[in-house]
Amino acid sequence: MAHDLPPALATALRPALPDLAQDIIVAIGRDVPDYARPFEGPFGRALGIGVERALARFVDGIEDPAAGDGSVREIYVALGRGEMRAGRSLDALLSAYRIGARLAWERFLAAGEAAGHEPRTLYRLASAIFDYIDGISAESVEGFTEERAAAEGERQRRRRALARLLARDDVSSEEVRDLARLAAWARPAALAALVVGDGTGDEPDADRLASRLGEGSIAAAEGALAIAWVPDPEAPGRRAQLAAALDEVPAALGPTVVPERAPLSLTRARAAHALVLDGRVGDGALVVADEHLPALLLHAGDGALATDLAARALAPLDDLRPGARGRLRTTLRAWLDHPGQVTRVAGELHVHPQTVRYRVAQLRELFGERLEDADARFELALALRAEPPAS
Repeated sequence: MAHDLPPALATALRPALPDLAQDIIVAIGRDVPDYARPFEGPFGRALGIGVERALARFVDGIEDPAAGDGSVREIYVALGRGEMRAGRSLDALLSAYRIGARLAWERFLAAGEAAGHEPRTLYRLASAIFDYIDGISAESVEGFTEERAAAEGERQRRRRALARLLARDDVSSEEVRDLARLAAWARPAALAALVVGDGTGDEPDADRLASRLGEGSIAAAEGALAIAWVPDPEAPGRRAQLAAALDEVPAALGPTVVPERAPLSLTRARAAHALVLDGRVGDGALVVADEHLPALLLHAGDGALATDLAARALAPLDDLRPGARGRLRTTLRAWLDHPGQVTRVAGELHVHPQTVRYRVAQLRELFGERLEDADARFELALALRAEPPAS
């Protein structure tokens, strides 16, 4: 032990240890509100042993500075862990240590003086006591910190598991509720699924994403994508918060649902996200699935249906040269969007109105009466939107 204390001092202090340990326990129970209860159970026993072993180790160190008992350290590490598990801060335990140090100093001072030790030795004794308590405190802080990290890791693991569980439609609400409780996740009244990622690269950091998305969000990695659940997604300012958290990473938000219907929101978010990656919807910002229902209707189911529709309805353009086919296709879509509005179509296509009239005449030759039939025009409009996006 440091502080160069004479080994004979241990002989003077040892008789005070039994009563001192008991008095420290009584003082802690009296002066520390969190411990103002009978010291029963594992914590009470551990604290009692901790006080006795702390005093004994201190005095043993005076007698033989080379002596050490590594197992004693675990007592104080365990006390720190216990405070974390009990849901308390370390304030109470560190207060208890300070009370113990003060009482120990008072009793040891009296014992040292009675044994005739010099004041200079007793000053060094005081410094040794408080340095010793600082060391014990550090050991408890270490235990508390380790337990908190372990608890946080377990909480995050359970939240990732919960995010995966919400995606399934074959689990009971009780199972979701139980895991939510273990994960310390307050089930929201409403939530929405969020699918995030460009589909390439390494597995995303789902925990970091959840923290960026805001309070109550949970997430799990799914290959190169992340599946997140966002509570109360229609709250004021929520969309802007989500967009800022995503930082232009491709993402799609499903409809708002009650937790029992979470798989429905995820199904639609997945479909919308696939369209984002395919370039059919979105421009780098957060895509809200329900704002693109026509595109989902066309492309999120049997993709062959949309392809076949486009091939059949637009077949009259097949024999044209690529350039002419592209121009007439663009003109057809604008004309269907603004039927009869030559000037508006010309402005949208950045051409002269006479050019529009000429192209529409070509389209009438190719498509005939279909341009005058409401059902046929609807089919053509769908077909134009069903085609792959222009590159």
